[in-house]
Amino acid sequence: MAMSAIRKAINNNIPKGFEEGICYGTIGWVVPHSLFPAGYHCDPSKPLMLIGLASTKGHISMHHLGLYGSGPLLQWFQAEWPKHSARKLDMGKGCVRFKKPGDAPLELIGELASKLTPQAWIEIYEKAFTKRP
Repeated sequence: MAMSAIRKAINNNIPKGFEEGICYGTIGWVVPHSLFPAGYHCDPSKPLMLIGLASTKGHISMHHLGLYGSGPLLQWFQAEWPKHSARKLDMGKGCVRFKKPGDAPLELIGELASKLTPQAWIEIYEKAFTKRP
C-alpha cells in the first residue's frame, strides 16, 4: 500500500518526458534514450535514471539521483523534511529510507518529483557525473 502511494505521488507530479519502468529490478523513472541517447555513463544501454523505488524487508527506499547530484536540491529537501515529517530523516547520499509504511511524506515526495525536468536533470547529470576532457 505504501509503495503504491509513493508511486502515485511521483507519477502525479513528475514532469512530462520521464518514463516509468523497471530499472535495476526496481520501479524507476528515467530519461528515455529518445531524449538522451547517451544513456547512463556506466552502461549506455540503460536510460538515465532519476528516481528508483524499492521495498526490502526492513524499509522502503527512494533513490533520487538529483539529490546526489545537486547541492541546492539536497539542501532544499533537507530543509523541507521537518515541515512534512516528525520522523528523523533517514538518508544516504541520494537514498531516502522509510522504515514504516506511513513514514513517507507524500506531499514532499510529490514536490521533489516535480523539481527537475528531463532537460534540467540531464544538465545536472552531465556536470556531476560525466568526465570532461
